[in-house]
Amino acid sequence: MKLRALSFAVLSLTLAVTACKKDAKEDDNTSTVDLETRVTTHADDQNRVSNEMDAVDNDVNSYLEESGAFGREQDVMAPPCNTTVSFDSTQAVRRMTITFSGNNCANTHARTGSIVATIPLQQRWRDSGAVVTETINNLRITRLSDNKSLTINGTRTLTNATGGRIASLFMPGPGGRNVVRHRIDGSMTVTFDNNTQRQWSVARQREFARSQQDSLVITVTGTHTDGQTTGIAEWGTNRFGASFSTQIVEPLRFAQSCHFRLGAGKVQHNGVGATTVVTYGLNAQGAPTGCPGANPYYFKAVWTGAGGNTQTVIRPYF
Repeated sequence: MKLRALSFAVLSLTLAVTACKKDAKEDDNTSTVDLETRVTTHADDQNRVSNEMDAVDNDVNSYLEESGAFGREQDVMAPPCNTTVSFDSTQAVRRMTITFSGNNCANTHARTGSIVATIPLQQRWRDSGAVVTETINNLRITRLSDNKSLTINGTRTLTNATGGRIASLFMPGPGGRNVVRHRIDGSMTVTFDNNTQRQWSVARQREFARSQQDSLVITVTGTHTDGQTTGIAEWGTNRFGASFSTQIVEPLRFAQSCHFRLGAGKVQHNGVGATTVVTYGLNAQGAPTGCPGANPYYFKAVWTGAGGNTQTVIRPYF
C-alpha cells in the first residue's frame, strides 16, 4: 500500500514538473512571437508616421516656397497632387490652409484632412528664425498597398534655422546658399488602424542641399536629448501602450531623383520590448540598393530575442 502511494506521488510529481516545463516552453514561445509582433509592428508604425509626415512637410514647403503671402520665390519642389490651398490674414498672422483630397503623386497613399499654417505678420519665411505654426486636422493617410490607415492631429512648429529658401540652393552668386535647415518640433495624436490612439512628440531637423546632379537631397536627424540618449526624433507611447523613443543613428536620406522616397538611413527604437535597429534603403535580400523605381524599398529590423539570439525581419515599404 505504501509502495502504491509512493508510486502515485512520484507519478504526480513527474506530471506536474512536465506540465510546468511545457507551460514555460509555451510561455516562452508566446513571448517570442509577441515580441516579434511588437517590434516589427512598431517599426512599421514609426516608419509610416515619420515617412508620411516628411511627405506632408514637402507639400507644405512647396506651398511656402511659391506663396506670395509668405514671401514668394521659385518653387523647386513638385507641386502636391490632389491638394487645394487658400490664404487669408488677420491683424496678427498670415494663414495658409492646405486641404488634402486624394492620392499623392506617386499613387501609393490616399490622404484627406487639412493643415493650417500661420506665420506672424511681420515675418517672412525666408527670414532666419522665422517660425510657421502648423495645426494638423484629421489628416488621414491610407497606404494603398494594404489599406492600412493612420489619422494624425496635433500642432507643430517649423523653424527656418538658417534662413533662406530652398530655391536659393540653385541661385548663383551671393543670393545662393549651400544648405537650408528647418527644425520641426511638436506633439501629435496618432490613431492607428486598430483604433488605438496615442500621443507622439517630434523633434527633427531637415537639411536641404543641392546634389552633384543639380537636384535636391534632404537629410533628416533627431534633435531631442533624454539623459544620455541623443538624436531622438520621436518619442511617446506606441500602439501597445509602451513608452518608446526613436533615435536617428544614421541620417535619413531623401533624394529628389527618387521622388523623395526614404533611400538610406538607420534608426534605433528603444522601449519596445527589445532595442531594435532598423536600416532603410535595402533590397529584398537586405542589401543597400539604388532607387527601385515603382517597386518597394525594404527595411531590416534587428533585435536580440530570447536566449540572446539575434532576430532579423525584412519588410517592404513605399
